[in-house]
Amino acid sequence: MFHLDIVNPGQASRRFDLPDGEYFIGRGDTCQIRLRHPEISERHACLILHGNLVFIKDLGSSNGVTINGVSIQEKVPVRSDSVIGVGPCLLRVSSDDAQKPLEASLEVPAPVEVKKSIEQPLQPPPVQQQPPAVVLAKPLSTPQTEAQPAVSLPQLRDPRVILMREIKTQIHSQLVQRMDLKRMTATHIGAEELQTKARETIKAIIAEVQRKNTLPRGIDPLRLEKEIYDEAMRLGPLEDFLADESITEIMVNGPNQVYVERRGKLELTNQTFMDDESVLGVIERIVSPIGRRIDESQPYVDARLPDGSRVNAIIAPLSLIGPCITIRKFSKKPLTVEDLIRFNTWTRNASDFLRLCVLMRKNIVVAGGTGSGKTTLLNVLSSFIPESDRIVTIEDAAELRLVQPHVIRLEARPPNIEGRGAIAIRDLVRNALRMRPDRVIVGECRGGESLDMLQAMNTGHDGSLTTVHANSPRDVISRLETMVLMSGMELPSRAIREQIASAIDIVVHESRLSDGSRKVVCISEVVGLEGQQVVMQDIFEYKQTGLDDNHKVVGQFMPTGAVPTFYEHLKSRGLHIDPSVFDPSKQGERL
Repeated sequence: MFHLDIVNPGQASRRFDLPDGEYFIGRGDTCQIRLRHPEISERHACLILHGNLVFIKDLGSSNGVTINGVSIQEKVPVRSDSVIGVGPCLLRVSSDDAQKPLEASLEVPAPVEVKKSIEQPLQPPPVQQQPPAVVLAKPLSTPQTEAQPAVSLPQLRDPRVILMREIKTQIHSQLVQRMDLKRMTATHIGAEELQTKARETIKAIIAEVQRKNTLPRGIDPLRLEKEIYDEAMRLGPLEDFLADESITEIMVNGPNQVYVERRGKLELTNQTFMDDESVLGVIERIVSPIGRRIDESQPYVDARLPDGSRVNAIIAPLSLIGPCITIRKFSKKPLTVEDLIRFNTWTRNASDFLRLCVLMRKNIVVAGGTGSGKTTLLNVLSSFIPESDRIVTIEDAAELRLVQPHVIRLEARPPNIEGRGAIAIRDLVRNALRMRPDRVIVGECRGGESLDMLQAMNTGHDGSLTTVHANSPRDVISRLETMVLMSGMELPSRAIREQIASAIDIVVHESRLSDGSRKVVCISEVVGLEGQQVVMQDIFEYKQTGLDDNHKVVGQFMPTGAVPTFYEHLKSRGLHIDPSVFDPSKQGERL
């Protein structure tokens, strides 16, 4: 039995008893000796205890490992009187007759957690003509001494989660070795044949493990088979989240942390990936089918899934915690007006008014913050467009799902590996005007394309729709003015505001409230330009009155008393809306 003394900066030393084995040291959740300090790498070093011998090895850490102040890189033997430096922390390993525990006093606290070694250290399978059966590790045992816990993820500290990850890693390595997945993919083998071969191979490996009685108790072989297959051939742990209708967003923060958004609230899951390569494999399977790429020269990408869900991925060197994926899910069937009323996103009066605006070919901007539901609302508004209209949609990553029969969908293109061939949204807006559109729908205006969009609205392409990131209807005007200047055209402010006041008719502002619900909070009309100021009037607004016992937002969607300037033109278009809809003396609709 060995004794490990650990001194965190600013704390007294603590002692832990360790049996023979290999111990990873670092701040990662798979390390048996976890040192929670920003100067400690995810996997910093490896401590090897065998018989009377002690070895330490640096695993390519950023701040290195020292023995008595001397930096080391390769595996080095350690004497009982030697002091090991791992970042700012000090360690000493001794046997029963060793010296007293270390004492030190530094400044920055760094909590530590020590877990017992795996009783059978995991070893990569030897390379042979016929790969042998996988020998799996036994379950992790509970640590004898509980150190002050780090502020960390309780799910990921569960030994069963770590054990499952190690099991999957070994079986996955066997799968790659037996199938040579890269070679089979390069030979353009059919997708169905490749998937069938992979499933059969995984099943055979797990059967071998069961025959050897090395599969730990409590591990479901069918679940293990599904998870390994998903990670090798599909989107890994994300498959179950994508199938869950209650989840609206999935956030992968490196291989060890996956969050989801459910009913507007973030939840940490117990799902993890095996390593960075597994996350990168998922990203490749997402971006490759739509002609996108991600590598060191282009380390971030916007993409979409087959169901239209939006995907953003970013990798090293920009992401310091490993590859990150953010997926904003779309429901399997497009949401309707009635769905938004049922969700209390808007009211019947609001939907009837906006339907008339679309039929009267008013130019509408949907505004709001990130994740407020702008694209979903744009989809619903587009459903009001008559089927006789020719619609051209322009998006960075195609998300809109229109139900009309006459729709042309255009998608921007990123540069190729040589940095050429990019087609921006602005180019597509200009091209769309030559395609005889009745309506132009731009998924989001975020740059110079705003000028082209405004010009299109002012030159006969009325009835167009778009979205803008903004905090209020008034902020939409200043945002559009800024984005027009990003086009490189040195236009005076008054000329830009004249374009905006003439082009935009209605601004619909949507917001995600404190309880996670998404609501239309304001519908405003752009009246015109007075002097240097764009004049707007609010037609409807949401007034929050408080929170209920379940901390849900309570409020009313109320008319302000302002009547839209085009109300008198409704009759000439054969349209009608009850004037009491705009009367504030009538009680608003509770949301």
